[in-house]
Amino acid sequence: LTDRVVDLRLAGADDGGQLVTHVELASGDVVSCGRVVNCAGPRGRWIAEMAGLELPVEPRIRAAFIFACREALDGPTLPLTIDTTGVHVRTEPPHYLAGAPPLDDVEVDPDDFAVRHDQWEEVIWPALAHRIPAFERIGVTHSWAGHYAYNTLDHNAVVGPADAVPNFYFCNGFSGHGFQQSAGVGRGLSELITYGEYRTLDLAELGHDRIVRGEPFLEKAII
Repeated sequence: LTDRVVDLRLAGADDGGQLVTHVELASGDVVSCGRVVNCAGPRGRWIAEMAGLELPVEPRIRAAFIFACREALDGPTLPLTIDTTGVHVRTEPPHYLAGAPPLDDVEVDPDDFAVRHDQWEEVIWPALAHRIPAFERIGVTHSWAGHYAYNTLDHNAVVGPADAVPNFYFCNGFSGHGFQQSAGVGRGLSELITYGEYRTLDLAELGHDRIVRGEPFLEKAII
C-alpha cells in the first residue's frame, strides 16, 4: 500500500519533550501533522515504536464459523452464549455463528488470515454438541479469520495521549471489544483533541500512563 505509514518524524518541544511533526508514507510522501492518532489495530505496536513508545499490543487470530442446524431450536433467536470452555455461539440468521480462542493463543503474523479448521473439529463442535444436543447435527457453511489487537497487559483498550509525545494519541488494544466500544471511544477522543478534556465519558483509566507504570486495568471477559 502506497499510503502505508513507514516512519514518524519527531522534534523537540518547548517543554523538553517531543512532538510528532511529520508522517512518512511508503509512497515517499511526507505529511505534516499537528496530531497523530494511532488506529492501526493489530499493527499498532509498530506505529507506537516509530515514536519511541511502548504498546503491548499484538495480533492474535480469531476464526468465525457459520453453520446450519438441521433441527430447529426453540425460539427465533439464540443470544450470545458463552460456554465454560470459551466456545461462544449466537444466531446469525438464517444460521448460527460460533468461535473460540485458539488453544495456542499466541502472536501471529498480521497477514496470517488462515482459518484453523481443526479448531472446529476438535474444540468448537464438541463443546456445542455437549451444551446444545441439537448441534450434534450441524454443518459449516463458511468461515473466516481475523485478528484481535490484543493487549497483553490487561486485555483493555489504550486511549489518549502519550505523556512523552503529547500529540501522539492511542486508540489501540481493544482485544475483541473494538466494535462495541468504538462509539464511546470515538466521541471521547474527539472531545479530548478538540477541547483538551473528556466531557461525556471519562476514559482516563484507559490512558497510556498505566502501560508506562505497568499497572493493569484488567478486562476478564475475553473470548
